[in-house]
Amino acid sequence: MNTIKKILMLSVIAGSFVACSDDDSSGNNSGDGQMNGVITSTEDPDFDANNLKGAIGADLELPAGEYVLTGGLVVRPPYTLKLNPGTTFKAQAGGTNVYVIVEQGARIDAQGEANNPITFTSNAATPAAGNWGGLILCGDAPISGGGTAVTEVVDHFYGGTNVNSDSGMLNHVIIRYSGARINGEKEFNGLTLYGVGKGTTIKNIAIYNGDDDAIEFFGGTVDVENLLVVNAKDDMFDWTQGWVGKLTNAYGVREESFTGLSSDPRGIEADGNLDGDYPNHTGQSNPTLTGLTIVNRAPVVLSDVIKVRRGSGANITNTLVKWDASATTAPDDLVDCTDSKGDAATGTVITIKATGTALNLTDNKAGINSAAINVTEGATGGADTSVFGWTGYTAF
Repeated sequence: MNTIKKILMLSVIAGSFVACSDDDSSGNNSGDGQMNGVITSTEDPDFDANNLKGAIGADLELPAGEYVLTGGLVVRPPYTLKLNPGTTFKAQAGGTNVYVIVEQGARIDAQGEANNPITFTSNAATPAAGNWGGLILCGDAPISGGGTAVTEVVDHFYGGTNVNSDSGMLNHVIIRYSGARINGEKEFNGLTLYGVGKGTTIKNIAIYNGDDDAIEFFGGTVDVENLLVVNAKDDMFDWTQGWVGKLTNAYGVREESFTGLSSDPRGIEADGNLDGDYPNHTGQSNPTLTGLTIVNRAPVVLSDVIKVRRGSGANITNTLVKWDASATTAPDDLVDCTDSKGDAATGTVITIKATGTALNLTDNKAGINSAAINVTEGATGGADTSVFGWTGYTAF
């Protein structure tokens, strides 16, 4: 463990002791009706549907309805936050101090329905990307290098040895206008999965108009199925630090009217270890992706469509890349498996079909480990968009 990480972890531990001095560590109010920042029921004086923030200190089920998120909402272990179909969280446009995080050992049970999804969005009169943080899950599944680490934002632990770590269930969930940025090195995403394990169920997710990545995996073993990403400012699909799960049936698109990309936006950005700074770590990323579509309709420049680097392996098959006529600028690379901090791992396989007059189908870099890149002309395959009917999005 490096010195910086040790300092961060000690800081978090010290902060935990301070927090315990401010409230009853058992998660219960003292019974005198005083507020202590810990929510144990909907009758708790700390619970306010129009000013929702603080720590969840008991198993809590929220009735279906609308809630205004005004600060960080932290689900503590071993408790579960249950959200019913039709529930909407409207986040105050406060940027980095408004978010939902599920700590290690805690769970979220957010199971919407196709005709009644659960929604996380902005409360701004004119909502915009980056209005609030996003949804974060922390588990104790393995990360590259082993052990535990501290999250990029809001300083919580993640990582461990539990391959089947269970952080709960997300099903028929919509996330909008998230991705607030602390600085150039620390950003929230739409959905961030830190060391989340295979015991977690994540499927039927739609992420719109995020200011950073739509979804990012920091290690872990979790699988994600049926993911729709619309107008992510940075990467559509991002992983690092040893993620070895599966992404099945995912569709990412930037629409014709979209502007405001980050400095190096991609369809996929993949690292084997954290920031490429630990090339000798064991347990580098090596996920499996199948049924993936990446579409660009915007006249903007992308760094790469698919970037696999820094020790990450990948098995990417049945993938379709479409550059529509309105997307007149070619990306820097179609597939790039090279990087100054290390190329893609031996055994990396990327098989795609691509179509679009602005694309150069031979603009691919296999790297020193000779990634097996197979690109053919074609406009079929990729994601099954019929499963996204519940989202209301139709511009496929």
